[in-house]
Amino acid sequence: MDFTEIYKQSGNIVDFSPGAHFILNAVEDVLIVRRTDTLQITRTWTIGVASDTLKVLSNARQSPSGPTSPTSTDRWISHAGWSCDSEYLFAASAKRATVEVFNLRDENWSARIETGAEGLVKAEWAPDGRNILCFSEWGLRVTIWSIVTGTSTYIQFPIHPDRGYAFRPDARYFLLAERHKSKDTLGIYDVSDSFKLVRHFPLPTANLSSLALSPTGNYLAIWEGILEYKISILSLAGDIQGTFCPSPDPGFGVRNVAWHPTGMFLAVGGWDDKIHILDSLTWSTVSTLELSSRIPSGVTLWREPTNWLESTQGRGFLSYERLQGPQTINLNKVDLTKPNPKSGAVQLEWNKTGTLLLVRYENVPAAVHVYDFPTPSEPFVPRLRCVLLHSKPVLHARWNPIRKGSLVLCCGTQSIFTWSDEWVGEGGEEEEDMAECIGVPANKKYEARDVRWAPDGKGIVLMDRDTFCCAFEVEEGDA
Repeated sequence: MDFTEIYKQSGNIVDFSPGAHFILNAVEDVLIVRRTDTLQITRTWTIGVASDTLKVLSNARQSPSGPTSPTSTDRWISHAGWSCDSEYLFAASAKRATVEVFNLRDENWSARIETGAEGLVKAEWAPDGRNILCFSEWGLRVTIWSIVTGTSTYIQFPIHPDRGYAFRPDARYFLLAERHKSKDTLGIYDVSDSFKLVRHFPLPTANLSSLALSPTGNYLAIWEGILEYKISILSLAGDIQGTFCPSPDPGFGVRNVAWHPTGMFLAVGGWDDKIHILDSLTWSTVSTLELSSRIPSGVTLWREPTNWLESTQGRGFLSYERLQGPQTINLNKVDLTKPNPKSGAVQLEWNKTGTLLLVRYENVPAAVHVYDFPTPSEPFVPRLRCVLLHSKPVLHARWNPIRKGSLVLCCGTQSIFTWSDEWVGEGGEEEEDMAECIGVPANKKYEARDVRWAPDGKGIVLMDRDTFCCAFEVEEGDA
């Protein structure tokens, strides 16, 4: 891998364009666009000052006793993103409740959204790249602003601004979990008809925690909060297809849910270190994966070498230690009497083809478990394939968006870690898998606290607290 120089960023706002030709990042109140091939700056915008009316509203929200002088951080960009065609990009400041939209190719075009007294907690693009969703404070409403017509559509009382909504894969319908008269409901809106309400029905939950729409767009999984382990599957007409409650009662609710890429299976993880695989025919358990301190024979344990960063001075590649045969890993003890115990599946994620399932359990934070999942032509026997064990807790792990068996992760050290089942040996024979530790060649201390793939799967963004760099695969013949 080739690493770039280190650049400043703020708010962890670094994002490849959908075509992977550009990369944007925010530095306080400045939005910067660079070319990915040279990392040279293409465009910059400084976010403008809010109107006088909005200043008064913003100050009143920040200080009940009266207006206050704005601080420098109030101007900082809190959200930014590309439209689906990379033509437009927006930069939002939540504290100032403003969103500014720019055109990458037309310097004279710009638009501005001021959300007003209801405030702003989140902004993001709709899949069509011509509408922007703005979630207000206090769960009052979500406003959809069209940058084509300049009009807005208001939907009241969204439950969660971060996890209570979804777009159907074809981007035709917008699904939003709402709360009306203290009851959970779901609204379905037609994106092609200015987000007109199509259907509205009650949900079988008392305190909705989150929802997940199947990749086929046919089914919606919804689940209760932490006090009840219950997940329901609904059609988009509001009919309940199935309900899953494990027996015996695990004591805490659902923590993570992940649809198989085909929509045929649903992985459900709670706070009890068990992963239940449900099928789409009966919505009952067809397999259960359970965390254990014992790594059985036939499963590879990849262990990060001790003090490898010091010995390599943070440069170059080094393979994990590969341990075969029965092994043992340490699990942290969990106090179930305290709220939000450090247990359960903190991450569930399928690879692109659905043949591998990544699981991170919170009571073994330094490990990543990778499970083999059979194809439709193989006997249905999911099994643990390998465990990657590190000296520090894993902060983020990401599957490659293009390749079926390529994983990158970080642990807050001056390094990243990769695993792949696509390694080809010198003799041309494909090996099972390969895991490597890769040092970040920085002149000063650099902690990779987040990693993100480029859409083409050929580059990676590595982020520290206030800086970032990129790493790109070296093409054959370029080395």
